This record gives sequence, structure tokens and C-alpha cells, in this order.
Amino acid sequence: MAGSTPASLSAEAPAQAAARPAPHFSPAADAWRRFRRHRLAVVSLGVLAAMILAILLGPLIWRVPINEIDFAAKLQGPSLKHPLGTDDLGQDLLARLLYGGRISLAVGLAAMVVAVSVGVLVGAIAGMASGRVDAALMWLTDLFLSLPQLPLLLLVIYLFRDKLKGIMGAEGGTFLLIILIIGGLRWMPVARLVRAQFLSLREKEFVEAARALGASRSRLIVRHILPNALGPVIVAGTIDVAAAILAESTLSFLGLGFPPDIPTWGRVLFDAKDYLDIAPHWALFPGAAIFLAVLAINFIGDGLRDALDPRRVIG
Repeated sequence: MAGSTPASLSAEAPAQAAARPAPHFSPAADAWRRFRRHRLAVVSLGVLAAMILAILLGPLIWRVPINEIDFAAKLQGPSLKHPLGTDDLGQDLLARLLYGGRISLAVGLAAMVVAVSVGVLVGAIAGMASGRVDAALMWLTDLFLSLPQLPLLLLVIYLFRDKLKGIMGAEGGTFLLIILIIGGLRWMPVARLVRAQFLSLREKEFVEAARALGASRSRLIVRHILPNALGPVIVAGTIDVAAAILAESTLSFLGLGFPPDIPTWGRVLFDAKDYLDIAPHWALFPGAAIFLAVLAINFIGDGLRDALDPRRVIG
């Protein structure tokens, strides 16, 4: 600018900097930036995504029937024809693990949905109510927490499995029963977490303002309190997925999960237990799949916990 002195230019620079709008980040962008700082969570997200793509697209590429028997190839180690080897019936382990991964992850996700849905409902009612309702729901939660989960899982599945098989078939009845039982025994931590969040949030200024403007209790819950309580619930949900996969694998390993013709990872591991000395590959690969899936989900949960924590500030 002609006629401008260095002093005037230096005075205009702060004014222009102040007029420049500050960069704006949405809550989702802030959470993603925090999540990316957790290196193990990012790597685990890639590992889990690769596993999901493998079990979804793998059977379309590796078109070997999961129950095709070939006694001439039984108990073979990894080879070009059978990359993960075969079992005692000559069945291809790669095909069986790709198919079984769908069932194992579906059980984990479905059981998580059941656990989170029940936990959010119970926790929200207890957090918004007071007196006897809150005390009764927390007594019920403590009662379920005190029950030994694995023996109860085995007992309920043993009692009701045949009845559901007659109604929905072997696969459908077993799937529904397993997700209902696993999810029905995992809702208690979610309920206590949601109740604590509701007890804190219902006294906040923005909730009091909405209440003063005439918002109903259901609107307060759905529009104002629950969205602000979802961060810890999402983290708890990721942990429940891993716990449900382990529970299904345990049931299958004990022989009370899916039938032998449905090769979930736990079922394949159960079938391999008598051949550990002569065919260790049979147990190694399903065990590694369970280990990687559970470890990846747990690290993703850690990353989500850091990403959804409002107290963390991005530098």
C-alpha cells in the first residue's frame, strides 16, 4: 500500500489475524483426530477391517465347500491346495474358518446390540427415576451381576436348545438362543454406566433449561441426556463384542454351541482338541483368529474411550 509505513503495517497485521475466522472442527472430526493418536487402535481397526473383508469376500474367491470330505487329504498341514491345512475328515480349514468367522462375528455384534439395548433402557429408567424404582432396578442389576455367568449359560442352553431347534431349526434356534443368553448376561455394566451418566447429566444447566421450557421427560431423555451419555456406552459396546465372541467360542468348545456342520471358530477349535499332537495347525489357526479379533476389538475400545472423552484437548 502506497504511503503505508512499517508501523501501520505492523498494526494492521494483528487486526487481520483477529478478523480471520478460527478453524472449526465438528465433534466427529475432533473424535477422529483423538482416535488417530491411538496408534494401536488405528492398527487394530485396519486388522479388524481386513478380517471382516476376508470373511465376507473370501468365500466368493475360495470356492471350496465347507463340508466337502476328502479322506485322502485328512490332517494335512498347510499347502498350496489347502493353505491352512485340513481336519480329520479332509475338510479345508480355510473355507471353514472364512464361513465360521461370519457366525462368530455376527454373534458378537448381535449379542452386543441386545446387551446395550437392555442396559440403556434399564440405566435410563433408573437414572431418571428416583426412590423405589431406582432401588429396585439396581437391586435387579446387582442380582444378575452376582450370578456365575458360565454355569448359567451352560444350564440355560442345555434346557432350551432342543425346544428352539424344534421351532426354528438347528441353526436358527441355536443362534437366537446364544445371542439372547449372552446379551442377557452382559447388560448389567452398561446399565450401571448409563445410570451414572444420567444422574450426572440430569442436573446440568442445559437440561434444566430444557425442562423450564416445557420439555417432556421423554424428550429430555431422547434429545438432551442420552446423546451426551453415548460415548461411554459405545466403548462398553465394543468390549461386549469381544466378550460375546469369547463366550460363543467357549460354548462351542464345550460342545454346547453350534452343531458340528456349522464351523464357528470355537467349534473348529473344539473339534481340534484331540489332535493337538499330530495336527497342531488345526487348532492354531482358529485360535489365532479368535485372539486377533478380540485383541483388535479391545484396542479399538481403548481408542474410542480416548476419542470420546471430552476432557481430552487436541493440541
